[in-house]
Amino acid sequence: MRVKRITSIDTALRIYYMFTEIGNKEIRELFGIKAQDCLVRYKEEVRKQQAAEGVLTNCAHTVNTRIAYKVWGIDVEDLEKRRSKLKKLGLMS
Repeated sequence: MRVKRITSIDTALRIYYMFTEIGNKEIRELFGIKAQDCLVRYKEEVRKQQAAEGVLTNCAHTVNTRIAYKVWGIDVEDLEKRRSKLKKLGLMS
């Protein structure tokens, strides 16, 4: 699946570690998208993978965060390494 860039490393990590399930608000914040149809497409792809893995959510309007990041190609370990390197170089607070 082709997705937009994340808005920031900090935002992606905060959402990943803060929420086990994410909805429109978090997806908008993560990618900076506003179009409802885009949100629907992003969640549909995640729901397909959730079904394949037998993962359910507590709310019909949310998707599993771990699976969403996997489907969208967001590598949390890589983001953590990049954030650490940026801090070490003094490029991020």
